[in-house]
Amino acid sequence: MLNNFLAFSTLVSIWFSLLASLVPLYGAIRFWIKHSKKIVYITPLKRYPTITIVVPAHNEELVIAKTTKGILDLNYPASKIEVLLYADNCQDKTAAEMRKAVDMPEYRYRNVQIIERQGSGGKAGVLNDALEIAQGEYICVYDADALPEQNALYFLVKKVLENPSRYMATFGRNKTRNAKQNFLTRCINQEVIVSQRIQHVGVWNLFKIGRIPGTNFIINTEYVRSIGGWQQGALTEDTEISFRIMEDGYLIALAYNSEAFEQEPEHLRDYYYQRLRWAKGNYQVVINNFKHLFDRSNWRVKLETFYLTCIFFWFNLAVVLSDIIFFVDLGCVVARFLNPKIPIIFAMDSNLLLMQLLLINWLLMILLYVTQINLALATQYGQATSDQIWLALGSYFTYSQLFIAISIQAVCSVIGDKIFKRDSSKWVKTKRFAD
Repeated sequence: MLNNFLAFSTLVSIWFSLLASLVPLYGAIRFWIKHSKKIVYITPLKRYPTITIVVPAHNEELVIAKTTKGILDLNYPASKIEVLLYADNCQDKTAAEMRKAVDMPEYRYRNVQIIERQGSGGKAGVLNDALEIAQGEYICVYDADALPEQNALYFLVKKVLENPSRYMATFGRNKTRNAKQNFLTRCINQEVIVSQRIQHVGVWNLFKIGRIPGTNFIINTEYVRSIGGWQQGALTEDTEISFRIMEDGYLIALAYNSEAFEQEPEHLRDYYYQRLRWAKGNYQVVINNFKHLFDRSNWRVKLETFYLTCIFFWFNLAVVLSDIIFFVDLGCVVARFLNPKIPIIFAMDSNLLLMQLLLINWLLMILLYVTQINLALATQYGQATSDQIWLALGSYFTYSQLFIAISIQAVCSVIGDKIFKRDSSKWVKTKRFAD
């Protein structure tokens, strides 16, 4: 009976996960059909609020100079930009590379501070230090490897000015700047495109729910001060503050034309520990906000809490169970060549229909995975190629399955941190490459 229950539970869970994936996909398709032929012009803004750009950098000597130049070359009045470059607990030449870039003749008179910080709290700690001295009406955050497109800040500000009393923050899209490096970066590129051009766009278009990313966003300075800043030690400070903004009834608006180019991990080990940190942070945020399902929070907070709870707990568990069922039955089939009397545990004769439905579900999961990727790629110039279709199929059976191991370790690590009161805010350095 237990095997039947597990198979049926997995079947139902997979159907719900498919439905949850189709909702933002529908919203994204509506959005891109509407905007596919829309011409965007760079016209003067009705006003140019002062912006404090904060760049937290920990041992980023290989990429920080290029990022600094990209920020100082932004299409926004120089007199309205304050730049705070933080070399946070660095043991390399990050600060020297910052100074080298800032000392170039064309930037010599810009409002830039280079701060060599020795403190705790990780990225959230850096942002809170910057919050104490920021002069701008809005704080803009770029990671050390995030090279903004020239008009990135322009589009962020343009969006927030549409409704400054309601839009407490705006965020743009991020793209992979080393996408063609190897198989791993090609898979990451597909994941990033789907999350940026399907998930974020679809959810914003349908529900006006935005999620602050780690980079390429602006947020109202006084508002952040009023809520006490970023949560010190948070592994995903961006997700955590997104919930607080929604709890207060404000919106995080999508400025879909704003783009920044990030350098992604090129080795499996670097990727694994980066995503483990992100997964741990997201689990922490979901656990901390689970109470909103039962309190009087507004509907956007409840919907976001429910969605993330399903993604990180229910649907992940369903994937684990489906993989267990698949490999157990596969092992039984192989073993039957040696002993035909060995039963196939999850495929009893009386349960044939159930197993057929499970097989159909697995095929639908693969089809939806590949469809999402290729629809997302079709919205970005130069990405929709036949090679990407085969890459999507290959990544389903390799790259995407890695998240299962990451999720399991993240849950165990979060529980361990709670039990043993471990500090999980330490920076996990992602190895950079000169480009």
